[in-house]
Amino acid sequence: MASFFTHQLCRSFSSTALRSVAIKHVVIIGGGQMGAGIAQVAAATGHQVTLVDTSDSILQKAVKGIESSLKRVVKKKFADKPEAGEEFIQKVLKNVSTSTDAAAAAQHTDLVLEAIVENLQIKQDLFGTLDKVAPEHTIFASNTSSLPITDIASATTRLDRFGGLHFFNPVPMMKLVEVIGTSATSQETFDSLLNFGKALGKTTVSCKDTPGFIVNRLLVPYMLEAIRLHERGHGSKEDIDIAMKLGAGYPMGPFELLDYVGLDTCKFITDGWSQMDPDNPLFAKSELLNKLVAEGKFGKKTGEGFYKYK
Repeated sequence: MASFFTHQLCRSFSSTALRSVAIKHVVIIGGGQMGAGIAQVAAATGHQVTLVDTSDSILQKAVKGIESSLKRVVKKKFADKPEAGEEFIQKVLKNVSTSTDAAAAAQHTDLVLEAIVENLQIKQDLFGTLDKVAPEHTIFASNTSSLPITDIASATTRLDRFGGLHFFNPVPMMKLVEVIGTSATSQETFDSLLNFGKALGKTTVSCKDTPGFIVNRLLVPYMLEAIRLHERGHGSKEDIDIAMKLGAGYPMGPFELLDYVGLDTCKFITDGWSQMDPDNPLFAKSELLNKLVAEGKFGKKTGEGFYKYK
């Protein structure tokens, strides 16, 4: 009984500490398009950011990408004030530092957010290592779009301080962030993640830790059903795309969207969901999708998917 009350008291103190700590410094693991985009938005809203990846060359490329993206922003926002625009760029870049040592970076931060390869074991290994060195108040979060947050968090001892922050590509342009809480995520942690998303100027939605959260849970089956519709001979790719753009007001048709997202990415997501829920017809595999991926036709990034790109 005594140990129970001691445990509850410790949790109470921990929760109080969390409640009073705002996320001011963030470590972002992964200098790819998503990680760099999140770093840019966080730095532009006054957060101190440490961007981490495995090599200086990757990080240099990421920072150059951020600078190029900021220049595009400045052209619109500071069209009549070029000097103010340049000052803005330098101010944002000053908020970004880089490191190839994730463990060292995690020792002094409020939030560790990973945006690396969609591989459960790699994510678990990363967080398992960082859990040993990060301060007690530090919140961990994943930008995963398809893997269960609960499974990633299981490699740590801070289940109550672990959640999901799912951004959308391109991060500086897309206004939404899905904030995911597991059954173990504390309310204080969830509120901190919601507030962080809002501080970045994003609109946040609260999600449960279910396959695909909200957006991908609806979007991926929609794209798969478009493929099945085409496979049955009930519509050409072109007609299906035109129909959804003009009939539903979507900016891209499902086949255009599949090519943009990447057919390999869509297959990876659906394969994982099918494994978790093999009897769900919405997650049934597509022969045509599998064939194109096997042929290396992933969409825009390879020059060919459902459509050809020059």
